[in-house]
Amino acid sequence: MVATTTRSSLDALPLTKLKGVGAAVAEKLATLGMHNVQDVLFHLPFRYQDRTTLSKVGSLRPGSEAVIAVEVVLADVVFRKRRSLLVRVNDGTGSLMLRFFHFSQTQVKQFTPGTRLQCFGEVRRGPGMLEMVHPEYRLQTQGAALEDTLTPFYPTTEGVQQPTLRKLTDQALGLLDAHALKDWLPGELLRNSNMPDLVSALKMVHRPTPGADVSALMSGMHPAHRRLAFEELIAHRLGLRLLRVQAQRNDAPKFPLQSDVAEQLQASLSFALTGAQQRVLDEVLQDMSTGEPMLRLVQGDVGAGKTIVAALAAAHAVSAGYQVALMAPTEILAEQHLLNFSDWFESLGINVGWLSGKLRVAQRRSAIEAVAMGQQRIVVGTHALFQNDVEFENLGLAIIDEQHRFGVHQRMALRNKGANENSLPHQLIMTATPIPRTLAMTAYADLDCSIIDELPPGRKPVNTVAMESARRGDVVSGVGKAIAEGRQVYWVCTLIEESETLQAEAAEDTIAMLSELLPESRIGLVHGRLKSRDKDAIMQQFKAQELDLLVATTVIEVGVDVPNASLMVIENAERLGLSQLHQLRGRVGRGSAQSSCILLYQAPLSQNAKERISIMRKTNDGFVIAQKDLDLRGAGEVLGTRQTGLAEFRIAELGRDNDMLDDVSEISDQLLANWPDNVKGLIRRWIGEERKDYGGV
Repeated sequence: MVATTTRSSLDALPLTKLKGVGAAVAEKLATLGMHNVQDVLFHLPFRYQDRTTLSKVGSLRPGSEAVIAVEVVLADVVFRKRRSLLVRVNDGTGSLMLRFFHFSQTQVKQFTPGTRLQCFGEVRRGPGMLEMVHPEYRLQTQGAALEDTLTPFYPTTEGVQQPTLRKLTDQALGLLDAHALKDWLPGELLRNSNMPDLVSALKMVHRPTPGADVSALMSGMHPAHRRLAFEELIAHRLGLRLLRVQAQRNDAPKFPLQSDVAEQLQASLSFALTGAQQRVLDEVLQDMSTGEPMLRLVQGDVGAGKTIVAALAAAHAVSAGYQVALMAPTEILAEQHLLNFSDWFESLGINVGWLSGKLRVAQRRSAIEAVAMGQQRIVVGTHALFQNDVEFENLGLAIIDEQHRFGVHQRMALRNKGANENSLPHQLIMTATPIPRTLAMTAYADLDCSIIDELPPGRKPVNTVAMESARRGDVVSGVGKAIAEGRQVYWVCTLIEESETLQAEAAEDTIAMLSELLPESRIGLVHGRLKSRDKDAIMQQFKAQELDLLVATTVIEVGVDVPNASLMVIENAERLGLSQLHQLRGRVGRGSAQSSCILLYQAPLSQNAKERISIMRKTNDGFVIAQKDLDLRGAGEVLGTRQTGLAEFRIAELGRDNDMLDDVSEISDQLLANWPDNVKGLIRRWIGEERKDYGGV
């Protein structure tokens, strides 16, 4: 079966060692994440069929799946609406028709009267009798040989069929006893967990015995499946913890806990920090005073005041003689940060620079020179900050907003801008996307987490209502009334297509409609296709209350702060995810007035859309919303890990497996302390050498 007889690790055996796998098949299997024999074992079935018992034709019912042993009575090729091969079979208790639309002449010759077959398929009603369409079959020269385990079905790809994957899995399972598949989790750690050992778990999920709890296997709740998910979660947590340990081996600038610049900035503010802001700021300042690189994630719901905490941290870096880089994922959010930081710092004599991809060549060259010479102590920008030709004189603090929107390589590139021998800049990561505890424990295990869990005084929860689009006229009347009372309004246009062009067209149609219905109102339009300076000018007009109503696409999702805006209308709300709806709603309710958000939807709503709109109406708590978003969409969508590569799990699902995370944390710590040699094997098995560096940012 396999060309080698030496006892070696299954992850060292290439797929080509398995019978039937040449270079072409190996290339196709690689698209399924299979690169060695061990990978075959961790490519799990998603459903099963029971082919372990023989059914009588006379007892079959439409809609059932069954194995039958029959004899061919008659076979004929017929030409009706389409050519088909009809094979009539009988087992003494009744007759059944086998129907094939795709067949060869060789197959036709197989079905001579008297030939015995074993068939498996779904039974359905046919003209005159029950039938199976394209059943799996094999010729029976002797008695029926039934399967002794349930038949698995695997995720597949073009050119790789189920029989191929079953044969490969059979071979891989056969090698478990002869080759090394190390169980990296010591038995004593699993003693009270009701989980099987690794080999037993793999045999159960690939070849369940008759009577196994199939629903538990398919839902991932069987002890065998949970054993594998548990190990994968531990491996990911260990990978991130090791990256944190590695980062702490580097030095970082030491910033004093006292700063004249920070004191001047705080004295100039028209508001006092909340208790939560002060607590988080103290945690940040303590980190930056130790000489170890800070890796801290600051979470705060929309409007909680993360930006001023970041600004005060930046003031400490500038006081200590270092530069600060603030990177945001979009032009509009970066521009908002530029506006805020300029207001706060330039009156203190500190230049705030700007670097984005839309600068003209001469402007860009000048900005890069100013950064390299240290003339700009604080630099705000987009991804342009980490491009190769940008050099900092002495970067001491990197502030990254909405981290989950950046790819890992981008964040690593910015961090490396400040690398100097064994020294790294401090990193402060901000997100207004609340991250459920289950995600934070797993995806951000290399970061210290702080939560600003208190809104500024005077903020009131936004009142949220849902209305069918047919009532658009009532909504427009309500908007007109709000404007007459001196309030400002957002009207957000969304489309199902991810297209700036189409969104802009929708917004232009909407502004034409609103201009006709509200002729006395001052209405502006902002969308992603506008030039940066035009977009900024319109936003400034809205903030200065020179516009009553702003029609916008979802470009306003993050960063815009207009305290007088107290009403938002979101069109086609059923098309947006919970986190995006929550981010948009957070643009209102930033002042002291009672604010409202109207979710306009197209009926009928799907069950999923009903759930999303219902949760938006019930709560303003971002963490409750984020947990529901995780349950509905999964971790990859909530975190944006499609682009990061680190938190993509093969088997584990955080929404389903979150009850294991406390044990995952505890056992990870025990492994690091008592079984350090096992840690590397776990990481290699589940993360791979080529991906483990990604979590260092």
